[in-house]
Amino acid sequence: MFRINKEKNVVESLEEVTFSKLGFRERENLQEWICHNPEMFGEELLIIQKEFDGFNETRERLDLLALDR
Repeated sequence: MFRINKEKNVVESLEEVTFSKLGFRERENLQEWICHNPEMFGEELLIIQKEFDGFNETRERLDLLALDR
């Protein structure tokens, strides 16, 4: 990823860093950011439920269940 520095007319490389190194967690942070801002995926989404586990014959779970247009 890069940052554009308009004043200097240069592109600066950004240091790669993980969410865990920054102290962010999946459920407490990432999931909540998406839930409150689903448009971050570039389309209109309606969040239906968090932690959806209503599947038959499986123990699978969805972090977020959403509908698109």
